[in-house]
This record gives sequence, structure tokens and C-alpha cells, in this order.
Amino acid sequence: MAQSVKPEPLVELDLNSPVFKSAWSDLELAEQEKAFATFNKRTQLTWNQVYRDKGLKWEKIHSIAAPKNIEALYSFRVSKSIRGIGFRENHFLRVLLIEPDHDAAYGKK
Repeated sequence: MAQSVKPEPLVELDLNSPVFKSAWSDLELAEQEKAFATFNKRTQLTWNQVYRDKGLKWEKIHSIAAPKNIEALYSFRVSKSIRGIGFRENHFLRVLLIEPDHDAAYGKK
């Protein structure tokens, strides 16, 4: 009997960071809608698809040290003008912050 392969789980989002929530509330409604659409799209993907998605621009951040117990921080495109910062934990994308200023997302202010 053939053994069935368990499908890879889809990405789940954690948007509970206080810094994320504060930045979210500062966004204009149109930007919130764009960001929501992007986040919704991400939950339709597996992590392998996220890594291959050219539009997401998932990039390791070398200029900011990761907090304790986190391997690395990553930046990713949320909209044309907004970058997100977060990390992967199991199948979760834990979003720590969204930043309308691209340079600030990389710690270059």
C-alpha cells in the first residue's frame, strides 16, 4: 500500500506584536487594505512558495540583530511602499513591524 504524503501546511500569520498594531493603526485605510490583501495572499501559500515568490522579496536582514531565541529577522514586501519585518516560527510568520519607509525597515535611518 502506498504511503500518503502529508501536504505542507500553509503559512499562518501572527499579527499580535504591539509594535505591529501601533504601526497598523497609523496607516491610511487604503494602505491597510493593500496590506490586508497581501497578508491574505500569504496565508494561501506554503513556506516553500513564500521563499520562491519573487514579488514578496523575502530577505534576511543583516543590519539588525535578531532578538534572543530568534534565528534571524526577515524583511518582506507588504505593498509597493510598505515593508514588513518578521520571522518564521514553525509554520507561522510572526510579523513584528510594518514600515512605510523602506530604509527604516533595514535599520538605515
